[in-house]
Amino acid sequence: MTATRATHRTVTRIARKGGVVSEGVRPVPEEVPIAFSYGGSTHAVMMGTPVDLADFALGFSLTEGIITSAAEIESIEIVDEETGIDVQITLADDVADALKLRRRHMAGPVGCGLCGIESIEQAVRPVPDVSGTRMMLSATALSAAMDGLNREQPLHQLTRAVHGAGFYVPGKGLIAVREDVGRHNALDKLCGAVLASGHAGSEGMVVVTSRLSVEMVQKCAILGASILAAISAPTALAIETAEKAGLTLVALTRGEDFDIYTHSYRIDTGVDAHVA
Repeated sequence: MTATRATHRTVTRIARKGGVVSEGVRPVPEEVPIAFSYGGSTHAVMMGTPVDLADFALGFSLTEGIITSAAEIESIEIVDEETGIDVQITLADDVADALKLRRRHMAGPVGCGLCGIESIEQAVRPVPDVSGTRMMLSATALSAAMDGLNREQPLHQLTRAVHGAGFYVPGKGLIAVREDVGRHNALDKLCGAVLASGHAGSEGMVVVTSRLSVEMVQKCAILGASILAAISAPTALAIETAEKAGLTLVALTRGEDFDIYTHSYRIDTGVDAHVA
């Protein structure tokens, strides 16, 4: 199949205030099955937006614990199938051998970030400790990063139907932004883009347009980022996980207003430390 970022569909528009009914055309994002195959064997099938698939493969491999560096992937081939896309990944021999020992098959819909796990322990897996990361940001930089993320989402601006994830480096701005119908997919794509760029996760902050569930925190900690900021709110488990990992969790960012849930010392708010 040939997939694109967006397609167009006919809609019936209803304007209740004026009692107007009209026919129109709206752009909508593509959503297709995307399989990740290692050594010719399917490991996972995700529903996602068919763009930036090499980044997706790299980031997924990282956050799933299959690889620890881009050098452990020898090649990535994108193969169009009749009903989806097969991303064929060739691992270095030692990494491929390790994967065979823990091989499992996962299949899940958009929005499921923990599909295919085999135990409760895997769902609440320990994450890397990023408390030693020397990252500090001003409130101005935080707001600028979130504003920039909104501007750098062409597919969202076109369809209003996808999530975004960006990586902000002080002094450089947003060096990468990725989009997908799935929030976990968007973050995996971003992780892959950061890894491919040669930047370390510890160099910057991750900003996302979605709510902050535990797997979003897990993925950021695995990347090595110590600040995760979002437009929406966090879950209780996400907060607990961020606290343990030494990760600064910022949510409900609206212009210059935001909530800091954990490790607030990394954000220079520029205001007196008192409760209103």
